[in-house]
Amino acid sequence: MYKIPKEIQTFLETPYQLSSEEKTFYNDNRFIKLKGVLNEETCYYFNEVITSCVNRLNTETREFKDRTTYQKAFLQLFNLWQHDESIKYLVFSKRIARLAADLMQCSGCRLYHDQALFKEPGGGITPWHADQYYWPLNSDKTATAWIPLQAIMPEMGPLEFSAGSHIITEGRDLEIGDDSEEKIQKRLRITNFKHVIEPFELGEVSFHSGWVFHRAGANQTEHMRKVMTIIYMDESMRLKQPENENQVNDWNTWCPGAIVGEIIDTPLNPILT
Repeated sequence: MYKIPKEIQTFLETPYQLSSEEKTFYNDNRFIKLKGVLNEETCYYFNEVITSCVNRLNTETREFKDRTTYQKAFLQLFNLWQHDESIKYLVFSKRIARLAADLMQCSGCRLYHDQALFKEPGGGITPWHADQYYWPLNSDKTATAWIPLQAIMPEMGPLEFSAGSHIITEGRDLEIGDDSEEKIQKRLRITNFKHVIEPFELGEVSFHSGWVFHRAGANQTEHMRKVMTIIYMDESMRLKQPENENQVNDWNTWCPGAIVGEIIDTPLNPILT
């Protein structure tokens, strides 16, 4: 276990001030990229801590030729906060949670779950999708913080967004895979939503809501693309009746014991701010 330097603890408790323009941009587009959410020291520290945890927990050893498109996209490890106290400090940090709450326009937010998404050298695309297809949540008051642990150049596969695409419903019933990549791409091609694909500076973090369509390119480099994500939801979020098997699985895995129609208040879903 790592001992978090006091300076990083203090930094993660320090608010990030959003402008009214940034709040409006997020509300209109349902994504935003913010520079300086983390400083260099914090990025370097959690790069080391999270990489160590991923290496310890990862069980994927198959060659790419033996994996599905989804499995080629990244190594995916969940709820690292339960495995490492230092990572818990990041996931529970007031700095990032308050940002999510302000963007969602909520008085407070809960944790849904976290996940590390490490795209291996030569790893494939992350197909077009909307996250909330998987979530048994009764509103779109959700926000995923996509936290690169290093600068991400275009050839590493940064997150791409279809700005404002949360307003369309076609494609919401597709799980991530070859089908979603083809059908959602075809649907977005005939719209005027802006396609945003940009590199990420060190310390830059993006937030996106559950219904905005997004993807990521392949990692064409010899280096691992290391990303930590934290999914937040309105503190008053209620569990809805699941609409597919993936939502049933999410219910049982990320909010066990929650009751349909009631606020999702379980030990795995604490209020963070």
